[in-house]
Amino acid sequence: MVINFHPHALERMEERGATKDEIMATVETGEQFPAKYNRTGFRRNFPFNGKWREKFYNTKQVEVYAIRDGSDWLVITVITRYF
Repeated sequence: MVINFHPHALERMEERGATKDEIMATVETGEQFPAKYNRTGFRRNFPFNGKWREKFYNTKQVEVYAIRDGSDWLVITVITRYF
């Protein structure tokens, strides 16, 4: 399985503080759920223990929305939550 990134996803990753490694781990081992527009969502929590936008958080949640491309995945967008 190969994980490819749409340009939109690359922009959102940088803007929202997610890394390619986190996104790949989320797709490979995260919770999977159905999403709108025939997409698949993946969710995984990571220990963070750091500052994001001047506030300290213990956990970063990465949510990935992707579509199947044969046996591969195309990541469409990425959302992060810090708590």
